Amino acid sequence: MFIMKALSLVQEVFSRKVSIDWVLLLSASTIVIFGLITMNTFSGDNLFFQKQLFSFFVALCAFFLATRVDTDILRRTNVLVTLFSIMIFLLVVLFGVGHIARGAQSWFRVGLFAFQPADAMKLILVLILSKYFLLRHVEIAHFRHIIVSGIYAFIPFVLILLQPAFGSAITIFLIWFGMILVSGVSKKHLAIVFFVAAIAFAGLWVGVLRPYQKNRILTFLSPLSDIHGTGYNAYQSTIAVGSGQIVGKGVGYGTQSRLRFLPEYQTDFIFSAFAEEWGFLGVLILFGLFAVLIGRILSIAFLGATNFEMLYGAGVAVFIIANFFVNIGMTIGLLPVTGVPVPLMSYGGSHILVEFIALGLLVSMKKNARPAHRSVLGNEFLGV
Repeated sequence: MFIMKALSLVQEVFSRKVSIDWVLLLSASTIVIFGLITMNTFSGDNLFFQKQLFSFFVALCAFFLATRVDTDILRRTNVLVTLFSIMIFLLVVLFGVGHIARGAQSWFRVGLFAFQPADAMKLILVLILSKYFLLRHVEIAHFRHIIVSGIYAFIPFVLILLQPAFGSAITIFLIWFGMILVSGVSKKHLAIVFFVAAIAFAGLWVGVLRPYQKNRILTFLSPLSDIHGTGYNAYQSTIAVGSGQIVGKGVGYGTQSRLRFLPEYQTDFIFSAFAEEWGFLGVLILFGLFAVLIGRILSIAFLGATNFEMLYGAGVAVFIIANFFVNIGMTIGLLPVTGVPVPLMSYGGSHILVEFIALGLLVSMKKNARPAHRSVLGNEFLGV
């Protein structure tokens, strides 16, 4: 009986024909290719390039599969709660059997490959918040919806922060905050929440934190103030970005990355390595590709049959924009170094897989771009 139900669910999920948004796919793929070219120039044995190329192939397969998903399944409360619970369970299990790398216990490792549950959690959070705000849009101005939606984000935020993976935790917060802003909640109530949080932090600063703890926070917020210590990475990154000038040093001639002055040049600081080799003109092209990608995401979202598709598209856009600007900010010394990757471009199979799945689901939702039938809307408000 269980096998029959599972087969029926799979048939229901993949029951649609493929309809590809080629502008969306090509812009995302080109960003990946820019990352691959950059990795191939500074990796002596090409290990990063080879593994990322394989991850790109897997992600493309996942994208095409996701475009076939009947996304009505993802509007079901029981499905979303189950997925959310599974991801919370995996985040908890990490503390017992997770692989430790760069001081963070954030990965499940099998042989040469690793999976970071925090990446999948970001997509699940977008889906569950889309459903939550859809069901409550009539009474969305009520203060409790800030609190309840905040709890959905707070649980994974804490678990990820304790790994510690500060960059992923920040992304979780920004996804919640961005979706709160577009959902229609009372901005006055939201301001009250942040005002109370600011008062609490001020109290900690004045009466609890010791001088050395305050210094750590100040150095974290302004890394370039200690370029021989905690600010070394950010300092080398700014040198790499600036040395690219207008046209760059040329592909394969980036000295900061090739001579290993630039740390984590395949992940956190791949934008710096790219900017050094491609220069300001290359950066403009990269920014243009991200602008096209975000534009396509939002245009598909605005054509959604219901608010669920619109909220989901907005959440995916927030997910990508938040990671992009936080990473760029930290590579040029404006923001703390938090370990946030450049979406689609940085080395890492987990995040590129999740990002392509997120885009594939959005394309699948595009096939519903028509006025929703009353029965569909009725089921959504009943939580079916």
